[in-house]
Amino acid sequence: MESRKVDPKLLELLVCPVTKTRLEYDASSAELISRAAGLAYPIRDGIPIMLVGEAREINRD
Repeated sequence: MESRKVDPKLLELLVCPVTKTRLEYDASSAELISRAAGLAYPIRDGIPIMLVGEAREINRD
């Protein structure tokens, strides 16, 4: 599957739907990370999937 780059301006606008906090872009895993919620939202074909049901849980460091 070919991954597309996400528009940096879009990334500036997106926030976590749970906590409304800023997201970190992880290009290596194609995910948007919400440290506050402990969730990683996938990016598929350059489109962030901002649904809690599609997110995976991550360790809160």
